Amino acid sequence: MKPLSLEFDRAVSSLDRLPAPALPETALLGRSNVGKSSLINTVGRNRKLARMSRDPGRTRTLNFYQGDGLILVDLPGYGYAKAPEAERRRWGRLVEGYLENRENLVAGLLVLDVRRVPGEQDGIMRGWLARREVPFLAVATKADKVSRGAALVAARTIRKTLDLTEEQVLLFSAKTGAGREKLTGWIRSASER
Repeated sequence: MKPLSLEFDRAVSSLDRLPAPALPETALLGRSNVGKSSLINTVGRNRKLARMSRDPGRTRTLNFYQGDGLILVDLPGYGYAKAPEAERRRWGRLVEGYLENRENLVAGLLVLDVRRVPGEQDGIMRGWLARREVPFLAVATKADKVSRGAALVAARTIRKTLDLTEEQVLLFSAKTGAGREKLTGWIRSASER
């Protein structure tokens, strides 16, 4: 499965600046610093599309990446971020407004760090996706940072904690490319529904 031909389209800082709904959109949701930008770079021909940072909270807008008849939307991360509380609340309203009202949102990627047990906010996001009947895949990133056995244990923990099936959890590594083909196929398939 070849990578997606993604290009950066736009950054949106307020709901009134959202582009007109045109193509199916898949949203990337996850805590700050779980690897959403690295995921985009890996599925998008491994180019430097999305800016990466070691500092949590660098994504502060809805970032749209378009190609192959679909759009990936990188949302600001939840949880800890090096930003004032008022700004974090603004991001929360932006994300919530997008998720609640976007008519062409067809799928979600719940991005998790394989080294961390899913937290309360991850459970809230999982619940929101389920209530809205948005198909989603839990993507356990940074799988290269643990042994294969530890990654499999983490995948079981993610399934149990978030009440998911085996098919709903994917181990992924931006560094090695593990899981890239399956993830790319899932995104394409979700966009065709």
